[in-house]
Amino acid sequence: MRKKYSLPRASMASALIVGLALSASAQEKNIYHKGWVDFNKNGKMDVFEDPSQTVDKRVADLLSQMTVEEKTCQMATLYGYKRVLKEEMPAASWKNEVWKDGIANIDEELNNLVSTTDRAYTQYSFPYSKHASAINTIQKWFVEETRLGIPVDFTNEGIHGLNHDRATSLPAPISIGSTFDKQLVRRAGQTVGREAKALGYTNVYAPILDPARDQRWGRVVECYGEDPFHIAELGKQMVLGIQEEGVASTLKHFAVYSVPKGGRDGSARTDPHVAPREMYQIYLYPFRRVIQEAHPMGVMSSYNDWDGVPITGSYYFLTELLRQKFGFNGYVVSDSEAVEYLYSKHHVAGDYKEAVRQAVAAGLNVRTNFTMPQTYIMPLRELIKENKLSMKVVDSRVSDVLRVKFRLGLFDDPYVKDPKSADKKVHTPADDAMSLQMNRESMVLLKNQGDLLPLDKSKLKNILVTGPLAAEKNYATSRYGPSHNPVTNVLDGIKNYVGKDVNVTYTKGCNVVDATWPESEIIETPLTAQEQAGIDSAVTQAKQADVVIAVVGEDFERVGESLSRTGLNLPGRQLKLIQALQATGKPVVMVMINGQPLTVNWENKFVPAILEAWFPGPESGRVVAETLFGDNNPGGRLPITFPKTTGQIEYNFPFKPASQASQGGENSWGKTSVNGALYPYGYGLSYTKFEYSNLQVSPEKENSQGDVQVSVDVTNTGSRKGDDVVQLYLKDEVSSVTTYEYDLRGFERVNLAPGEKKTVQFTLHPDDLALLDKNMNWTVEPGKFMVMIGSSSVDIKLKKEFEVE
Repeated sequence: MRKKYSLPRASMASALIVGLALSASAQEKNIYHKGWVDFNKNGKMDVFEDPSQTVDKRVADLLSQMTVEEKTCQMATLYGYKRVLKEEMPAASWKNEVWKDGIANIDEELNNLVSTTDRAYTQYSFPYSKHASAINTIQKWFVEETRLGIPVDFTNEGIHGLNHDRATSLPAPISIGSTFDKQLVRRAGQTVGREAKALGYTNVYAPILDPARDQRWGRVVECYGEDPFHIAELGKQMVLGIQEEGVASTLKHFAVYSVPKGGRDGSARTDPHVAPREMYQIYLYPFRRVIQEAHPMGVMSSYNDWDGVPITGSYYFLTELLRQKFGFNGYVVSDSEAVEYLYSKHHVAGDYKEAVRQAVAAGLNVRTNFTMPQTYIMPLRELIKENKLSMKVVDSRVSDVLRVKFRLGLFDDPYVKDPKSADKKVHTPADDAMSLQMNRESMVLLKNQGDLLPLDKSKLKNILVTGPLAAEKNYATSRYGPSHNPVTNVLDGIKNYVGKDVNVTYTKGCNVVDATWPESEIIETPLTAQEQAGIDSAVTQAKQADVVIAVVGEDFERVGESLSRTGLNLPGRQLKLIQALQATGKPVVMVMINGQPLTVNWENKFVPAILEAWFPGPESGRVVAETLFGDNNPGGRLPITFPKTTGQIEYNFPFKPASQASQGGENSWGKTSVNGALYPYGYGLSYTKFEYSNLQVSPEKENSQGDVQVSVDVTNTGSRKGDDVVQLYLKDEVSSVTTYEYDLRGFERVNLAPGEKKTVQFTLHPDDLALLDKNMNWTVEPGKFMVMIGSSSVDIKLKKEFEVE
């Protein structure tokens, strides 16, 4: 039975205190009473203003008092200052704007966003208390200056940490996925939620639950990985963490968004080639589980179509699946311009007004776009007037929005209670420690030939740090995360770590890309004199060094939204730099800063040590240095497969039997393809060794409704403390339909001292054993299942069978 999620009721008296503190106007004294607020200013406590009433009764009462104008205003987003809104603070002109009748939400208000596409500088983002007070001032305008006083839901992005000036930064989501640490992700969610609440935001657009199944796709960096179970487990913890702090979590991007045809992004963002069963088992699985187990209050509808039907205009997706099957009871907000695309890109609507009708009829609650809200609200009002949208449908959509606002406590306490306290609640030393820990845990050691790592600084006199990412910082700041935090690059991190005892030299070697990139990936051009000189300089200095640390990969202009790639080699001249450094005979350590898997085949074959750092946060330099020198024993695991070539794509985990096999075997001949993964799903090395033993499965015979308990002992048999990620895979041996070869169904990150042994427990629920049968029903079929314990998806150490009767 699905548990109901409810937020703790806010203190009623605090509304009075905050209200009186904001102003001493006669009107304010009249509407703020002990324990309730007279939002509609009629001098009596209506049902919707009465905290003792149920949410449903309060919604119904408020809805009954609303005009069409007020209802339609609760169906649109107003983007914040400098995105759409022109004034930082409420102005007299607002009385002539469409939001004089209210607004559903205001997005990214006064957050001081900085990115390549947007600039939203504001005086109100910092100190944090100034922002909380500013949000109160804006909220106060809507409570006091609109007829019904419906509070605003203040939304903001949060996948890299809260998208606010100097908030606590998290590494990229692909880094978060590499930690395989559920408890740490819960803490990260709590940090995002607490900071949002303190600053005045009431709804956070996080996490992203899209499985990144095409490594070329630019937004791989913003996903937890490719496996639906892993994404669901981490996504659930992020939602629980955020919502425990009294703000809403809005899931992104529903649905089947992350596999545009050919991995193309930008204006494409469409035509995923996904069969119905695969859609349910891979792309909908994380949304279904997170909605049912963590009860997020928001979902964002995606740009794309599926099988010819745009998601944002699909009753099947937004109502039948989301609400009726998955049990979602929050509100659906569109990704920016998703409604417009029904007309402008998908061409399923003859004009924009028809696109609006289709989206509302499908189940969309709130439209978001970088245009004034009236561009949506006015066509919506016309549709109602023309009887092309029934009031019953409109009332249902508005009720969903109001219900979330009641659950958030906005009708009991619409303001930030203590704005000054924000200065003590946002970006605390404890938050920095959490972020640092997450960066450390995300490091993945890909190769360590001859135990070159960890480096011993007492044996080193000269270190060369080179590569285009060594002195770069831009990867540490995301458009969907905090801005203006100081960043330590890898070069400075290494210098700080070794101190004055070791001489550290630096030369860039080459740029991230060459002048003709990305064409140079298919038509190679000779090195320019300047490029040759850069590589020669690195080689000259390498010959004087005891070890070479080459920091290579991608910067923020090479991976991300609208930045999909056609090749996945190191961009530009970076491989030539690595080859020249390797030819010196000096030991080379390659540190990768990148947002998606790269096809580093030559590098893997010839470079002795490779560390995957992904897109780390502001502490990147410190964490990379600690990892290279052994203070941080890398324990991250790959949440996505590294193919050897883009010609193998699709190549990922899980996969259907023989779909990723080599050419060998019966009825096979020839030698025409490169086979196998460069690095498989779940892979990662350590500076110590782990052994598994004593696999127990109980009961060995089970009915289809019971749980199965699995335990295994893991021992650190090496000489260093370290983290292991114990992975449980499950194989359905015989089934009525073809299932995946085996599925991830459990993982635990454990920290072990040398010689220490721990027993790791897993519980397999019926849902973990279920398949979609021939009638597309989730079913646990009788038969034998194989439990497999491994250190990656291909390195299986122990197996044990059980049977479902």
